[in-house]
Amino acid sequence: MPHLLQLRCLPPSGEAGARYPFTVPAVRALAGLPDGLPLDAPVTCFVGENGSGKSTLLEGLAAACGLPAVGSDEVAHDPTLEPARVLGRRLKLAWRARTTRGFFLRAEDFFGFAKRLARLRAELEARADEVRAEYAAADRSAWATGLALGPLKGSIADMERRYGADPDARSHGESFLTLFQARLAPKGLYLLDEPEAALSPQRQLALLAMLRDAVAEGSQFVLATHSPLLLAYPGARLYSFDDPPPRAVAWETLEHVRLTRDFLAAPERFLRHL
Repeated sequence: MPHLLQLRCLPPSGEAGARYPFTVPAVRALAGLPDGLPLDAPVTCFVGENGSGKSTLLEGLAAACGLPAVGSDEVAHDPTLEPARVLGRRLKLAWRARTTRGFFLRAEDFFGFAKRLARLRAELEARADEVRAEYAAADRSAWATGLALGPLKGSIADMERRYGADPDARSHGESFLTLFQARLAPKGLYLLDEPEAALSPQRQLALLAMLRDAVAEGSQFVLATHSPLLLAYPGARLYSFDDPPPRAVAWETLEHVRLTRDFLAAPERFLRHL
């Protein structure tokens, strides 16, 4: 059952309307819609060309919802999300039942998170090697060495439990899905910005299966995506941002879908014009 039912964008006050994010056409047009944007579907997708405003609105929604971020600074403190916080203060949300479960995830944040995770694991393992060497040089017993290594092993074991047995050696797609699944909780609200960036087509299908299972447990998703595969989620409400204001569209009418289908049917027709 969807938790978030609708968002409205109040017109910016004063000189704010001449500054980003209110200069984005989709955001400016949304501020003129008295009824706002219905979000009362289990899965809602924002789709449009780069710069159309879909990620801008999703970031503002994350700020307005107060959701925690995955793999980055919190939305309330991330300096790159200051415009999102400005927008979030102008968003008015209608809820069926407000939930504190869920998270906001940007693809670029995941890649940074994966690098930090690999660095942390390497640091923990290097420190464990130092402890072994120190205790061996001091001729300490195996029991004493094991006791000293306990907290380090516990930290590494916790990482393995959360992110896989060898997160720095896994593919980005595997790590992304492991992280995503580990953080899912029933009846949550999840905002995902271009999750396909880390995923092969096969992994995107795996993500679709995760969305289906999470929806069955009462969760709701709002995605900004270019992926025809993710956009094909059964029953998803799709909003195109290419012709402001954002408007509901059918999957088969999307330019993303048409262009992908035409290219796969006859790639030589496109390639000879490159």
